[in-house]
Amino acid sequence: MLPFKTEQLSKFLVSGRWLEKQQNTILSAGLIIATANLFSLFAGMLRDRLLLGQFYGPGEAGEIYTALQIAFQLPDTMYQLIVLGALSAAFIPIFTETRKKKSKEDAYTLTSIVMTILLLVFIAVGAIVFIFAEPITALRTGAEFTPLQIEIASNLTRIMIVAQVLFAISNFYTGILQSYQRFIIPAISPLFYNLGIILGSYFLGSRFGIYAAGIGVVAGAFMHMIIQLPLVYKLGFRYTLSLDFSFAGVKKLFSLMPARVLTYSLTEIQNLSLGFFATSIGSVSFMIIKLGLRLMTIPIRLFGVSIGQASLPFLSEESATKDSQKFKILVVQSLNQISFFALPASILLLILRVPIVRLAYGARNLDWSSTLSIGRVVAILAISVAAQALVQLLIRAFHALKDTRTPFIVTVIIVGIYLVMAGYFVFFTQMGILGLAITTTFVALVELALFLGLLHIKMKGLIDTSFLIPQSKMLVSSFLMAVFLYLPFRVLDELVFNTTKSIELIALTIVTTTIGFLVYIYFSALLQVKELKLITRVITHFSFWKRGLKKSEEFFYEPSLEDRDLQL
Repeated sequence: MLPFKTEQLSKFLVSGRWLEKQQNTILSAGLIIATANLFSLFAGMLRDRLLLGQFYGPGEAGEIYTALQIAFQLPDTMYQLIVLGALSAAFIPIFTETRKKKSKEDAYTLTSIVMTILLLVFIAVGAIVFIFAEPITALRTGAEFTPLQIEIASNLTRIMIVAQVLFAISNFYTGILQSYQRFIIPAISPLFYNLGIILGSYFLGSRFGIYAAGIGVVAGAFMHMIIQLPLVYKLGFRYTLSLDFSFAGVKKLFSLMPARVLTYSLTEIQNLSLGFFATSIGSVSFMIIKLGLRLMTIPIRLFGVSIGQASLPFLSEESATKDSQKFKILVVQSLNQISFFALPASILLLILRVPIVRLAYGARNLDWSSTLSIGRVVAILAISVAAQALVQLLIRAFHALKDTRTPFIVTVIIVGIYLVMAGYFVFFTQMGILGLAITTTFVALVELALFLGLLHIKMKGLIDTSFLIPQSKMLVSSFLMAVFLYLPFRVLDELVFNTTKSIELIALTIVTTTIGFLVYIYFSALLQVKELKLITRVITHFSFWKRGLKKSEEFFYEPSLEDRDLQL
């Protein structure tokens, strides 16, 4: 019997109260973010299929679509440096600290001041980029990028700058809501962003061509912002124009920014260099590597970003209490949870790479050669999925400890390795985009090793049996999953399903995925992987809406007495 009647459920959903519920655990918050990310990712794939179907084609059409992908880079770089440099570094921890130690009003005043300062800087930089978009685009792309592509990318860049201003405002709203542990609205806002691009491209494509996608980006950014405004307003935030640098907390926040801005600067150098290296290989090579990277980010967003993003407010609270032992347990628990989901996801991405490419981007939208090229890129990138997912949590652990210097040092090392390796593969070998994929995977593994080692030193113990044993068990389970999954996949692909038909392609993917996860769960149970209990927790949260949205205690596994002195 259901715990409450259908009529009650209907009233609960229609009232909108579930959108305002507070998530009191990392698992519940992570589930909310992961679920919303899943819908957003589906919307993103629908967006990509629509854009490919509407604007991509052989010859000049392929070049125009690639210009759209290049156009995203410069506005994104502005946003990453100016806005996320503040928000990711310290906003949530300092906002939370101000709200708890002083008052909600002081926290909101702090928010208004920081918003005003950053928006003024953003608009000033945006004006410069708007004016000089074309020479900047020409400077940052390779020799294979055509004059037509430079012109289109420059015009699209100018349009997208408007969207980034809206995103800047929206992400302050996100920071406020997440500091109050309200994750549902921020988690579904990217869905509306993708919806804006879809609607803009579909309805305006015939009139404005590729520029309809840029208009859609602006519409999506506005929807991303406006969907969060009502709850932010309800929680009491009122923006006031202020430039009071002397206000408590402002100097502290900006003192933490330089290292983080420098870190983002280096990361953006890496991202922009990808555009330069790829456009030095061929006029559509950037599209190939970019589409492969998007598929790689699916499990990272679902598990690494979801749990990492959900953990930051909790880690910030634990670091504020000076309870280092509980903070360490929380970090290890979150790392193990991420690996439990990310490792099998990477195996599925590796084995099912070609069917996934065809499903995500449409078999008719891409020629077979492009499909195979993206599939090869995805196969290489899949190896680094778990590493990149874990790094999402480790970076936030440093931020919760108000340490932005260490991530900066790691990023300097990683970007240096990336630039050297990528330059070598592009200009001194014939490996092309596969060389760029190998570079991305290698630096991701190095980055994970550095972050783990440095956090272990900082916390005086992280890599011990409570981390190594579960991770080892999950690696073994994932390896066995790959071994037992490959043969059924080949048999089903060649003898059972006709994958030239979309329905059978979907059926192959579903059947193979089901087999893979069942094998993974079986070996996890056999090896007594304690994170397997997360499956029960997920079912509990999604079985009953009302129960899942109420407060529940976080799942911690308790180490044995023998390991207690060694843990973390």
